[in-house]
Amino acid sequence: MAKNKGKFYMTTAIAYTSGKPHIGNTYEIILADAIARYKRAEGYDVYFQTGTDEHGQKIQEKAEAIGITPKEYVDEVAGEVKRIWDLVNASYDSFVRTTDEDHEKCVKKIFKKLYDQGDIYKSSYEGLYCTPCESFWTESQLVDGKCPDCGREVKPAKEEAYFFKMSKYADRLIEYINTHDDFIQPVSRKNEMMNNFLLPGLQDLCVSRTSFNWGIPVDFDPKHVVYVWLDALTNYITKIGYDPDGSTELFKKNWPADLHLIGKDIVRFHTIYWPIFLMALGLPLPKQVFGHPWLLQGGDKMSKSKGNVIYADDMVDLFGVDATRYFVLHEMPFENDGVITWDLVIERFNSDLANILGNLVNRTVSMSNKYFGGIVKSTGVTDAVDEDLKAVVTQTRDRVAEKMEKLRVADAISEVFALFRRCNKYIDETTPWVLAKDETGQDRLAEVLYNLTEAITIGASLLHSFLPETAEKIVAQLCTELRDYDKLDQFGLYVSGTKVTETPEILFARLDAKEIMPKVEAIQAAQKAEYEAEQKRLGIEPETAADEAVVDIEPKEEISFDDFGKMQFQVGEIIACEAVEKSKKLLCSQVKIGSQVKQIVSGIRKYYTPEEMVGKKVMVLVNLKPAKLAGVLSEGMLLCAEDAEGNLALMKPEKDMPSGAEIC
Repeated sequence: MAKNKGKFYMTTAIAYTSGKPHIGNTYEIILADAIARYKRAEGYDVYFQTGTDEHGQKIQEKAEAIGITPKEYVDEVAGEVKRIWDLVNASYDSFVRTTDEDHEKCVKKIFKKLYDQGDIYKSSYEGLYCTPCESFWTESQLVDGKCPDCGREVKPAKEEAYFFKMSKYADRLIEYINTHDDFIQPVSRKNEMMNNFLLPGLQDLCVSRTSFNWGIPVDFDPKHVVYVWLDALTNYITKIGYDPDGSTELFKKNWPADLHLIGKDIVRFHTIYWPIFLMALGLPLPKQVFGHPWLLQGGDKMSKSKGNVIYADDMVDLFGVDATRYFVLHEMPFENDGVITWDLVIERFNSDLANILGNLVNRTVSMSNKYFGGIVKSTGVTDAVDEDLKAVVTQTRDRVAEKMEKLRVADAISEVFALFRRCNKYIDETTPWVLAKDETGQDRLAEVLYNLTEAITIGASLLHSFLPETAEKIVAQLCTELRDYDKLDQFGLYVSGTKVTETPEILFARLDAKEIMPKVEAIQAAQKAEYEAEQKRLGIEPETAADEAVVDIEPKEEISFDDFGKMQFQVGEIIACEAVEKSKKLLCSQVKIGSQVKQIVSGIRKYYTPEEMVGKKVMVLVNLKPAKLAGVLSEGMLLCAEDAEGNLALMKPEKDMPSGAEIC
């Protein structure tokens, strides 16, 4: 067994029960599970908590719209969340529901404690409210008149409320962040919190509502319910036994949390609101908050009406649990958003899982059966090429550890697959099929197969945190067990003389996109039909439904003014336009910009005819590096706006401006 390294308490954000979680939501639980499994392997006593956030105005409105109680609604959705978390093999220790009686009881006590000590006071709020985000905003905080978080419409709201004195603790939090470099990760998230929220000054936070009643009542003022963030965030302590009147041993053992793993869109709540609540309660802050990037649908936006939302259970049906886990873990960069498409999943399945891993295991077991009746034996007949294989294999554990310490999970899994790639190369270098033809090469052949079997055993043991079912299948075929973490830097522990399985299982059979894509189309058609039926039942026209709003839209990373200054925008006049013969989407325009004419290719043929384009004044990015699209040179970019349906409209000057006018 690995050495005991102490406790490790980690949490995910709790999923909001507004609907079935898509693959972007599910990514977080898979990522968290990989970290939890890895920490257990290292020797930590892990307590891994996840769950659902179930109160709020949006929940109440959804339940009322379909004629059931909010509790009935969240029971159904929470059950679906838990089903999917279990489906992807998440090894959580506790599944929280904020409607749990013990949580609600403790939240009431926390609210009263903060009120009694003067951190919460009653006042009234008048501002602009975003129901989907359950957030109040001032006029200056809006972006183009809409919610700065989700881009949806806001409505004027005024109501009596209790407020938390955020400014009382702001300086203390700033000092904490400045003296604890690892508290907010990645660093880009830290900079965003400091520069955009803390340093400009914190406003007091609304922590109760009276305009709806689906929430935890304020004991001493029951017309108020506790507002979502004070309710939801406190689950991290209430569900491990915190109590203002005396906490449990589970809480004393595990708090502070070692890691809060959350989406980058809720970093503000976890690194500003939550630490301040904890300071007010006299509790230590979590050691680290990691705001992971998003997994976005590539090439199009996820919309239920289009039927293009990717769900984990659909992926599992088509590819299996571990293939689903592998894709989302491997394809997510450390800071930037990842992209998912059905084509990419198929490509990665075939190239990595079928070719690199599955083929390696199958070849190794099959050769052991073919040449030695399944007996794997070390003969000591070595060659120089063995040493490089052994070096790569025995160094992989520490390389993985270095990446996992920084939560670079995609890089860690790549290190494991580098081991498998090295094994495949070793087969090519040693040519077992050639050795098998030479009677004098039998002992050397046996050593080669022993080395491969040992290397695969170590690789499978490292893979277990990421693809647990696959790792267990591999060692079962090798008739051994997963290797203890502390021994994964040692080569030669596989018991010589062991007999591998006679009929190796194909771990990942290659997929044919022509067979998979019709199934995908059927999933999308069913999804769209279900959506339309739901809207009809609610009496909502699909084109005006709230769910038509774009899912998972996030502003791109901030750029400096100098970066922006590198881009040159000017007004252009389209003097000629024609369709690109080799494409159904592209138009090729001749655009007069001042005294010069640029040829620009744009994917707007669906929305404009060539005749419509001629004579239009448009906005142009003129210093974009030239590139060929469908074989046609494009020397710039026409700027367009895109709605939730993916419809495009050219951006035009509000007033008549001359060709070549600078856009600044």
